[in-house]
Amino acid sequence: MAKQLQITLKRSLIGRNEAQRRTVAALGLKKLHQTVSQPDNAAIRGMVNQVSHLVEVNEVEA
Repeated sequence: MAKQLQITLKRSLIGRNEAQRRTVAALGLKKLHQTVSQPDNAAIRGMVNQVSHLVEVNEVEA
């Protein structure tokens, strides 16, 4: 089975630069403590690494 990443926005975007805001939006996150599921691939992993200080990630089997 394919793996999924559950990504939760844990820290506020207030005061963050525009690139980090766009990355969080591209992940599908809009509100604090919102969780989204994304496929586990290199592109998503790269975006998560860019904003790792703002999000929490859990791997789940889909």
